[in-house]
Amino acid sequence: MDSEKEIKKIIAEMEQMGGEACNIAIETITREEYGCEIIHEAINYFAEDLRTNFQHPALLSIACEAAGGNPKETVHVGAALVLLTGAADIHDDIIDKSRKKGSKMTVFGRFGGDITLLIGDILFIEGLTLLSIACENFPKEKGKIIKELIKKGFLEIGAAETLESTLKGKWDIAPEKLLEVIRKKGAVAEATARAGAVIGNATPETIEDWGKIGRILSIVSNIRDEFIDMFEADELTNRRDNECLPLPILYAMRDPKAKKKIIHLLKKGELTDDD
Repeated sequence: MDSEKEIKKIIAEMEQMGGEACNIAIETITREEYGCEIIHEAINYFAEDLRTNFQHPALLSIACEAAGGNPKETVHVGAALVLLTGAADIHDDIIDKSRKKGSKMTVFGRFGGDITLLIGDILFIEGLTLLSIACENFPKEKGKIIKELIKKGFLEIGAAETLESTLKGKWDIAPEKLLEVIRKKGAVAEATARAGAVIGNATPETIEDWGKIGRILSIVSNIRDEFIDMFEADELTNRRDNECLPLPILYAMRDPKAKKKIIHLLKKGELTDDD
């Protein structure tokens, strides 16, 4: 089996592992009565994307099962993570002024900043409520540990976003600074893997190992996205105007000749795929 088929198989298996959690998350937010039609419309619009947000519940399940636990016990915590990471993504789109992802408009692009901010707040409320209920199904101490892990993970994500905001619009930053942002953004994946191991009754050493695995997986995934963003004109334009330049470009700009060529291209009003 070639590598592409193997990757597709792994993704399909992860989607199956995280599928039930995604369904619960979607049901949780779409069945709620918000008393406002535009909120329902925006929630339903965003819910379409939640079916692909299976990575965290899948990682939670894998870590639990690897530790000898029952992966079914992770489903509702996984559903909470789907909503919480979704909320963080929505707020991130506001910060980055990201109007499109791929061929689809973001909630920010379609509904504007005010509505998007409120939708993100709703998802955080729903996610935290679901997490609290899910942790009641565990022994008190285990539930407390799970909530503390996830809290710390999201606090570090906040620190990462704050650090990243100080780098925006700067073309002469050291790539190591953006790499530190990427490392910090792995906090939720680390917390997820640790929580899965905790649910599976792993030893402290195994919990620590799974935390490292989660962090590394996130870093690798985010660095992959940094390369992808270089080859999509719309995304690269938005990174130039509203975010940090992609990591590979920052490294390339350490070469004076390459830096001169890159800056010449970046100063163009509109970037194209040929650039």
